[in-house]
Amino acid sequence: MARRLATLEAVFLFAAATGVSLLWRRSIVLDSRDVVGVLVAAAVIVACCIVAFYYNDLYDLRTTRNLLLFGLRLVQSMGVAFILLAGFYTVSPELRLADGAFVSTILVVVGLLLPFRAAVYGALRRRALAERVVVLGSGSLATQIVNEIDRSPHCGLRVVGVASDDTSRQSEFLSCERFAPLDHFSKIVEEAKPQRIIVALRDRRGVLPVHELLSAQMNGVLVQDGVELYERLTGKVAIEALTPSHLIFSSSFRRFRRRRRERRTVNFLLGIVGLLVSLPFMAVVALAIRLDSRGPIFFIQPRCGVGGRTFNLIKFRTMYESVDHASGSVWCRDDESRVTRVGKWLRKLRLDELPQFWNLVKGDMAIIGPRPEIATNVAAMTAHIPYYALRHCVPPGITGWAQIKQGYSVDLEEVTEKMRYDLYYIKNMSLWFDVRILVDTVKIVLFGRGSR
Repeated sequence: MARRLATLEAVFLFAAATGVSLLWRRSIVLDSRDVVGVLVAAAVIVACCIVAFYYNDLYDLRTTRNLLLFGLRLVQSMGVAFILLAGFYTVSPELRLADGAFVSTILVVVGLLLPFRAAVYGALRRRALAERVVVLGSGSLATQIVNEIDRSPHCGLRVVGVASDDTSRQSEFLSCERFAPLDHFSKIVEEAKPQRIIVALRDRRGVLPVHELLSAQMNGVLVQDGVELYERLTGKVAIEALTPSHLIFSSSFRRFRRRRRERRTVNFLLGIVGLLVSLPFMAVVALAIRLDSRGPIFFIQPRCGVGGRTFNLIKFRTMYESVDHASGSVWCRDDESRVTRVGKWLRKLRLDELPQFWNLVKGDMAIIGPRPEIATNVAAMTAHIPYYALRHCVPPGITGWAQIKQGYSVDLEEVTEKMRYDLYYIKNMSLWFDVRILVDTVKIVLFGRGSR
């Protein structure tokens, strides 16, 4: 939904910017150079606006869930767009971005976007347009799916019925129109007339209404596995509901094996470039750490890498030294009272990770991947968290899907939540997914959003 909305608004804004620029031209007849200049200027304006909108979460419909929140963030976005456009104009003044057409275009953009988004929010609130869904099951997976759909009107789904023999949990589905036992499944399908049935049963053996599901599918109803839908809605894997067959028969895990050599080359080159570019800035950070607190500049610790092999991870030190810290539980991750003043800012902006470019050059890590875990903690986490060992089938990363979604983890529950995101990344890893993660990482570094 967000991608389609961004594309639609980009086309919308490009047409508006082009039209306004043409109206500001004094001559009626334009030669090819004038037309190209207008199109290039319009494209630059649109690109700056879309980037500013993205980095201010205007396409995150959970953040900007109504027109008021959208309007407030739109004002912030236009400020960012002005800065970006000023940079373009400084580099290429021949684009004529600073004339009257530019100001008029910005006013037109704001004037047209507000009613356009008002129409979008109005359409999302119209439940009659949403796809009707019946959920089969009432366990934790079913509850999470119903809650996610309720929180995400932009997903285009509406739960109209739940079928389960566990009537004790009926109170958790008050937003649904119907709740019936499994032996009344055909009746609830007949009454609710769903367009999609989500199978979210905890145990399907002997209770799955196979004939009714086949009949519904033959009548044009989409029957979908609950784990699959949960992944699409949340960007993470429901590992508690995941069965080994989901992973054994999945082709997703073969992708990295085919691309391993190419990824290693790319990560090596990025490591070299990253070290060269960030070296002057790392010198400033090192000086700040030295002046702020006593202790070494770097923090070096054994971490678990690809295939379970151990390597020494290097980061900037962000905490005061403590001889007692190592004796604590593996679930006592970071004591906030030990974080230094400089360390708080380094963590907030993820700048403590910069020395890991050296780990990239050595081949210990990749740009994108799961967080490298403390080597001594891996055994305990493998025992407590389902499928935890699968994290080690890919190299750990400086940044990753779990890092931008969850931030730092301090207990078992948060580590488990990060594992859900890690497994989703491993299953769906691709070039475009990596680009998205890098773009979101830049958002965190620039604005501090999503960090802890």
